[in-house]
Amino acid sequence: MTDTELIERLSNAFGPSGFEEEVVSIIRESLEGFNHATDPMNNLYVSLKTNKGDRPVVMLDAHLDEVGFMVQYISRNGLIGFVNLGGWVASNVPAHKVLIRNSTGEMIPGIITSRPPHFMTDAEKSSVPDFESMMIDVGARSYDEVIGCFGIHPGDPVAPDVTFETTRNGFLMGKAFDNRLGCYAIIETLRRLKDSELNVDVIGCFASQEEVGMRGAEVTGKIAKPDLAIVFEGSPADDFLSDREKAQGVLGNGTQIRHFDQSYVSNPKFIAYAKAIAEDSGIQYQSAVRRRGSTDAGRIHVSHKAVPVLVLGIPSRYVHTHYNYACPDEIKATISLAVESIRRLSEESVSSLTQR
Repeated sequence: MTDTELIERLSNAFGPSGFEEEVVSIIRESLEGFNHATDPMNNLYVSLKTNKGDRPVVMLDAHLDEVGFMVQYISRNGLIGFVNLGGWVASNVPAHKVLIRNSTGEMIPGIITSRPPHFMTDAEKSSVPDFESMMIDVGARSYDEVIGCFGIHPGDPVAPDVTFETTRNGFLMGKAFDNRLGCYAIIETLRRLKDSELNVDVIGCFASQEEVGMRGAEVTGKIAKPDLAIVFEGSPADDFLSDREKAQGVLGNGTQIRHFDQSYVSNPKFIAYAKAIAEDSGIQYQSAVRRRGSTDAGRIHVSHKAVPVLVLGIPSRYVHTHYNYACPDEIKATISLAVESIRRLSEESVSSLTQR
């Protein structure tokens, strides 16, 4: 059963790149009884208590951060300039609500400015705004009011202001499904493996700052030193862009096994291993070959001694915007495939997967 309440907490949590503390806190609370460690980058490491230290290591990865913004400056009239944390499309940003976390930890609501049509020429109405012209309005009238009343300063982090909910047909709607759904997948995978008799050690690595260059995974791969890795990703759905036969991220079609993107080429042995288990276990999956995009696999597969990585995506519509949709069936399939893949590993199969 999907723990929708936990997904809601993860989705609602404030956590743009470099400011993931609230997400880390929720995960640590949800995995009480496991071994925990953190590092100065906000990376979180959670391992099974049954790990022995002398067996092959399977690393579970998901990134903690969401796309957001940072306060750059405050203008004389009280509007706030900002820079992007992660990949936004300019046309998706204006007129949306955000939260600014000030230096005392208060969440200050604001609106990203948009010009009313009354003050626009016909040419401006059809043009795409640029980020440097956008500002955040917190309802202040001056620089002094932003500083003195709202306590906002340059460097303060900003995230979308969205509240999670479920739809009539059971879909999930909220923000940051890229990649809080991946974080949830690690949590549930660790929970299900907690009492299993395994032939490998398992460590869950929740990485920071993926959206600004996969920086956290640069560190976690070195710390975990995995033999194999499974990367969970809230992957962009494309079922609303084309027919279902062409689409490779379809809500309702199962977990997404990624073969290729801009950051990595998958390991064919690990892909074949996962597909065979999915077919044997009746776990629905779909394959993806991506022209663009990347995941933490881009860093992990070239870390340590070179690591076979399996990327399992949970298709999510409209990632890198304020609002996302996802289907619980994909979450269940993703977790089930990860759990079964790990349970069936032996030292011999790990050795086979790591040899080319």
